[in-house]
Amino acid sequence: MLKSTLANRGMVVAPHSLAAQAGLAVLRDGGNALEAAVATAAALAVVYPHMTGIGGDAFWLFKEPGSAPVSIDGSGRLAMDLDACFYHEHGHNVIPTRGPLAANSVAGTVSAWDKALDYSSRLWRGRMPLSRILADAIAYAEQGYPVTESQARTTRERIEELSDLPGFADIFLVNGAARPMGSTERNPALAETLKQIARHGSNTFYRGELATTIADELWRIGSPVRQRDLYPHQAEFVTPLSTEFAGGRLYNTAPPTQGLASLMILSLFERAGGLNTAPDSAEYIHLLVEATKLAFQIRDRYVRDPQDMPIAAGEFLSDERLDALAARISPDSTLPWRGPGDLGDTTWFGVVDSEGRSVSVIQSLYHEYGSGVVLKDTGIVWQNRGISFSLQPDTPRSIAPGRKPFHTLNPALAELSDGRVMVYGSMGGDGQPQTQAALLSRIAGFGIGLQDAITRPRWLLGRTWGNPSTSLKLESRFPSAIVEALAQLGQDVETVGAFDEIVGHAGAISRTPEGLLEGGFDPRSDGCVAAY
Repeated sequence: MLKSTLANRGMVVAPHSLAAQAGLAVLRDGGNALEAAVATAAALAVVYPHMTGIGGDAFWLFKEPGSAPVSIDGSGRLAMDLDACFYHEHGHNVIPTRGPLAANSVAGTVSAWDKALDYSSRLWRGRMPLSRILADAIAYAEQGYPVTESQARTTRERIEELSDLPGFADIFLVNGAARPMGSTERNPALAETLKQIARHGSNTFYRGELATTIADELWRIGSPVRQRDLYPHQAEFVTPLSTEFAGGRLYNTAPPTQGLASLMILSLFERAGGLNTAPDSAEYIHLLVEATKLAFQIRDRYVRDPQDMPIAAGEFLSDERLDALAARISPDSTLPWRGPGDLGDTTWFGVVDSEGRSVSVIQSLYHEYGSGVVLKDTGIVWQNRGISFSLQPDTPRSIAPGRKPFHTLNPALAELSDGRVMVYGSMGGDGQPQTQAALLSRIAGFGIGLQDAITRPRWLLGRTWGNPSTSLKLESRFPSAIVEALAQLGQDVETVGAFDEIVGHAGAISRTPEGLLEGGFDPRSDGCVAAY
């Protein structure tokens, strides 16, 4: 799949085709890009439950022509009383990856929907009722949807660690086994939850009757999250980070996300001479990988809850700091790499409407199925984002009550040198900045079409599920000469599948000043570009 989808009225790209079509339906009914994005987000929360859900977090980045980009931080804080002693008293030296004790932070996704729709009604003349925006998601939860190959495989692979967790088997297993691809899955409790949100507004998730129901079940199963943690939560508008690349300007989300790393990789790559290489050559990949190592060192040392950062994130994007780091990149040798890699699955999606208003969103449960805990009364799968904290004192991400966890989530937006505005992104933990770098450098740096840029083989530096190695993993479609050249440069390389899900589910939409829309989706996903 190398040909982009073209349209001139509206476009949605998502990693699940039903979700993309739910967003497009809202556009066709007269909704704007933010309203369509909420419809897409809600549908994904139902039909792609191993990747996302309303029990997780979200970050939004959007702009309209002639205005500066706007960002929404829809991430939740740790429970107010949670500290290292809590876990030590429960017999743990690290935060458990799964189960009620991993469900330790507030879910911010629904608050981000509320913030986006408030902005829509105030500034984009949005008038679509929430009941219409959530209609497709409610229908899929109530009447059922076909299980994708990705969900079926993920459930099979994780069944041993998830099957005995509260609520999981009731929703996602049949007679103790994963549902096969194509079988129908329903979540009637989630349908009723979405109906309550449609009737009473998103605030009911945190301060209404629904919040009480959620908090009661979290308490019963042993999660540290209480109603007092839900009640004060609100999403926030945050100024995005920004840098230049290939004559254009890139935007990404501020901490606690790793948006800084995504911007740094591209800036360092350009400074190291990356735009003078041939796209997809060994030299090209080598420079991006070396830039990734440096950006991740900064990220892992400094990026966390912005209230606790000793240096403001924007300072790392100064010419002085970037030039100094880029000087450490050699075209002929490799930098040390001991990064453990950060796991995680999520969903990125993008929307552009007929007036050129562009939206880039990432919404996630963190690990596959998050904590694995399913609240039976509401059908909500709760995230495990708070496991990114350390129980060791005096580390960059030491646990403390009410802190925001570090997030791999980071939706991207670019103003390209030719006048196009592009929204783009990917799922995949540490792979998100790397995939963004591959897409943006191919498109903005070398003029490659969106679908071609997404379909071409990609790579991942770092660890993946079930693989402790931190090697440079390349899809097997790369020619053997490229793999061998990278090994000769000192990269620790190995090959993975031809279209391997570990390198992410990417997507992108661009719009020219004249209004032409171009979109691309990832053949590694279950998605599509929906347009009219």
